[in-house]
Amino acid sequence: MIDEPRFWRTHAIVPLALGIALIALFGSTDLDRQLATAWAWNAPAGHFIARDSVLANALIHRGGRNAIWGVGLVCVVGWIVNRRRRNRGLSHAFGFSFCALALAIAAVGGLKQITNVDCPWDLQGFGGTRPYVHLLADRPDDLPRAQCYPAAHAGSGFALFALYFGFRDTRRRIALAGLTAALVVGTVFGLAQQARGAHFVSHDLTSALLTWFVCLGLYVKFPGKKLE
Repeated sequence: MIDEPRFWRTHAIVPLALGIALIALFGSTDLDRQLATAWAWNAPAGHFIARDSVLANALIHRGGRNAIWGVGLVCVVGWIVNRRRRNRGLSHAFGFSFCALALAIAAVGGLKQITNVDCPWDLQGFGGTRPYVHLLADRPDDLPRAQCYPAAHAGSGFALFALYFGFRDTRRRIALAGLTAALVVGTVFGLAQQARGAHFVSHDLTSALLTWFVCLGLYVKFPGKKLE
């Protein structure tokens, strides 16, 4: 239940503390570039390892985006069907999941428009021309605008946290499946984008943190109805 201390500890306090610590770590060190160089950047070839990959570009990027839209469509259909059947528990679960999914994706996309952070492929040392600016550092005003933080594609995968919160009070198995799917799909989307040179690790971590708390906030505001 929401009023239990354990809920707030596991769903808010621990994730927030861990997220802030990780963002601070990446923002104050060179860990992002070190990790990208270690596995995603092909120095001899002078490009990222998945720059021309069909798997990363067509299947995971474009296909993955369509799959998330498909999940949203299933939620809308589930809401309509269960509303007509007057199954309040499941209609709330599907409706909540759709709204949380859409809002989480919108939150990541909206923040991405204003943070002014470069993609790896635009940076010196990774085939680009712009200097690297630490995540928490002041960006020089003469640099072009950038829109690569947080990671929108990974964020769409992590937005499946909506299913966990939507179904945790009605169908625990579906909720746990949604939680697992969010972690797996978000991570796969993120790794594919890192391999393409579109994002750093910190971009994906921020998306995970943001989508989790958007979904949590909606869950606290609009808790589900248990099926008796």
